[in-house]
Amino acid sequence: MNKEESVIMKKKLRSAEWFGSNDKMGFVHRSWLRNQGYPDDHFRGKPVIGICNTWSELTPCNGHLRDFAEIVKRGVLEAGGFPLEFPVMSLGETIMRPTTMLFRNLASMDVEESIRANPIDGVVLLTGCDKTTPSTLMGACSVDLPTIVVPGGPMLTGRFKGEVIGSGSFNWMIKHKQKTKELSEEDLLEAEVCAARSAGHCNTMGTASTMATMVEALGLTLPGFSSIPAVDSRKKVLAQLSGRRIVEMVNEDLTLSKILTRKAFENSIVVNAAVGGSTNLLIHLIAIARRIGIKLNLEDFDRLGSKIPLLVNLMPSGKYLMEDFFYAGGLPVVLKELKDLLHHDALTVNGKSLVENSSKAVCTNNDVIASIEKPFQTEAGIAVLKGNLCENGAVIKPSAASPRLMKHKGKAIVFESMEDYHARIDDPDLDIDENSVIVLKGVGPKGYPGMPEVGNVDLPEKLIQKGVKDMVRISDGRMSGTAGGTVVLHISPESSVGGTLALVRNGDLIELDVEKRKLHLDVSDDELKKRKAEWQPPELHTERGYVRLYLDHVEQADKGADLDVLIGKSGSVVTRDLH
Repeated sequence: MNKEESVIMKKKLRSAEWFGSNDKMGFVHRSWLRNQGYPDDHFRGKPVIGICNTWSELTPCNGHLRDFAEIVKRGVLEAGGFPLEFPVMSLGETIMRPTTMLFRNLASMDVEESIRANPIDGVVLLTGCDKTTPSTLMGACSVDLPTIVVPGGPMLTGRFKGEVIGSGSFNWMIKHKQKTKELSEEDLLEAEVCAARSAGHCNTMGTASTMATMVEALGLTLPGFSSIPAVDSRKKVLAQLSGRRIVEMVNEDLTLSKILTRKAFENSIVVNAAVGGSTNLLIHLIAIARRIGIKLNLEDFDRLGSKIPLLVNLMPSGKYLMEDFFYAGGLPVVLKELKDLLHHDALTVNGKSLVENSSKAVCTNNDVIASIEKPFQTEAGIAVLKGNLCENGAVIKPSAASPRLMKHKGKAIVFESMEDYHARIDDPDLDIDENSVIVLKGVGPKGYPGMPEVGNVDLPEKLIQKGVKDMVRISDGRMSGTAGGTVVLHISPESSVGGTLALVRNGDLIELDVEKRKLHLDVSDDELKKRKAEWQPPELHTERGYVRLYLDHVEQADKGADLDVLIGKSGSVVTRDLH
């Protein structure tokens, strides 16, 4: 008997509660699985590894994960495990309406209950598109079994007419290029194919790449996994090795809660700042922390991350794409540069620390990854704003904003909803100029519903024609991680629950001062009280189904926009059998 077999025999596997007895229920549990041809030894002490697959043809970024599941299974079998793949709700950022964020919490419930209700000892999360990473991780945290993440990886670099284009970031240039006649109808069709030319998620440091980076920084992937392109053979190698490693993690009882400590979350915040990651990280990381039982708030992101230097020159904050990042050395190089700012005793899935895992990393292109002594920006990260317009906070990403607008005062041009915005933004008679502040209401967690990525709304056509490329825009919504601009997001409380944002009127002066972390509506308290007394809450979007449940239970952005009934964890114990 080898050491591994000895460990398995000594450890009581969770799956043994289903497969380990020779009574009626043991017969039932084993017998029906037999129709797939599994031999006796699969039910006798092998750790059952659940492969949680977010593959879907309706989620283009995850379209290759069906194949990756088979690669992971190879690794599980090699290590003496019993792999069982299961599907969960998949969230396609580019397809689903009104927004995948509305369904993130629903998908997390699917993951949580699928894991808890089945004979699973360890979990592999196959992720890719934006919300598939936080939703699966949130669900897994609420069960707290040994878990490893296999990120699907970014697309290859897009090329259009001799220029590099980033899937995601290019989208936000389309209106400007059409209105200035830089992009014909034929060009647009060609660019569609050029921008998304391989399997994988967006190839900028958008939300998908940010979330993949986040899970590696949290210690939940094998070293160097997050930046490898989806179609690179090295992705498959690490997927197979992840299958092997999850079996070892089960034998070691290395659960999520042993990895996701307060120090792990702090490491992730620092890393996100250094790579110029998405503002969406805040809302997802807070939700994940609250599931696993770690206290995390907006102020932590400002305190820990806002003064971190920007080390990665990727769109939307820079000019390169994820493929370039990988070739330059990827996240391990960034971790090595940050070693003095990271917690060295935060554990990762391979049993070592981030600092240990990255100690031999070598940078091959300093125009893509800078040294900490010569960063691309001395302070990056995400700034958390406070003021009478955002009592519980708002966020802005300075590395993607215009320096000239970081301190700005202008009159509000108010849009009560996205429909109002679309109806009026290009009206030539709209009283708006480049010094105005675009205010968008009704796009928060409850307001849309679901808090869509609309905060970086396009500028008015007449200002685009004048050459204006950026304006201050504020809302209670989110922004795609692939986008840039001077955009204030996640205003809390949102307008639809009566936050001060709901009271803003056309012509009001709004002051933004990022250095002082200030967002102020220049209206007296007495006038605001008067307006609040006149304010009427919007009608519910629906009376039934999941959306009604969501509206009744969703929390505000500063708390992660999770459902209040999902905070914390129920664990893995199921006390009642099915008969």
